[in-house]
Amino acid sequence: MEDISIQICGIGKSWGKVRALHDIRLEIGKGELFGLIGPDGAGKTTLIRILASLLLPGSGTASVEGYDVVKDYRKIRDITAYMPGRFSLYQDLTVAENLSFFATIFGTTLKENYHLIRDIYVQLEAFSNRPAGKLSGGMKQKLALCCALIHQPQVLLLDEPTTGVDAISRAEFWEMLRRLKTQGITILVSTAYMDEAALCDRIALIQEGSILKTDIPSAIPGDYPRRLYAISAKQMYRLLKDLQQMPAVFTAYLSGQHIHFSLNPDFPEPGLIAMLLEKSGHEGIQIREVVPGIEDSFIALMKGESV
Repeated sequence: MEDISIQICGIGKSWGKVRALHDIRLEIGKGELFGLIGPDGAGKTTLIRILASLLLPGSGTASVEGYDVVKDYRKIRDITAYMPGRFSLYQDLTVAENLSFFATIFGTTLKENYHLIRDIYVQLEAFSNRPAGKLSGGMKQKLALCCALIHQPQVLLLDEPTTGVDAISRAEFWEMLRRLKTQGITILVSTAYMDEAALCDRIALIQEGSILKTDIPSAIPGDYPRRLYAISAKQMYRLLKDLQQMPAVFTAYLSGQHIHFSLNPDFPEPGLIAMLLEKSGHEGIQIREVVPGIEDSFIALMKGESV
């Protein structure tokens, strides 16, 4: 990759005997919208805090726009913006006061850099005199993003920014990220939502502190190793438990309104599964073959399969 914005070389981090990160290696290009995808406890927050110069790595090196995250931490904080998952602005200050405060810290003003946040701030202007703590989740999210952008950062580090936010606000937030990307800002965003992975230019799947795979979202499910099926019935919870106990079933897990399952090599067809479930008292069974998605590939990788 020619123009590297973020380079991570063998980063590791442990808390006592708990390994948070293990030999993380990533390169993120300038102006790229890159997703760090994984469940809670996967190591996403630890990695982002290291890149923001808020944590020291235990091993390895990392740089942002050519600056070392340890040696050049002051410069890192000038050129990056970090938005933590938990709302961390001053709840007693108004929207306008929070923006003015963060602009002052970086030696600028809201007026000077209004063009950077105009598209987002117009949605907040009606609430400019409202305390930040009394905003809705979606509005808090927009205010935090405005405060992060007010000093014109080159790199935006977002740690699970849509957690706990309603679906409409999530969609609006990702639309804002796409607009920011057109300004040349490099964006690293972590999320546990698999549907958000498809909105990134590239993604890295992370689990238990290790990167499982890095690629463009559309390519991740391309080499899924098995035929995958979706099944539903009247008693979904019991259905899941029964599937997971069947020797013929390799994987079974909830996926939206269905259960996705795959079979061991000795059981190539799902017809026998339906018969066994009917004998167990399940009603309204519907099975169809489906195209694997990113979540399915992630689960396969967690089980040690090559995807």
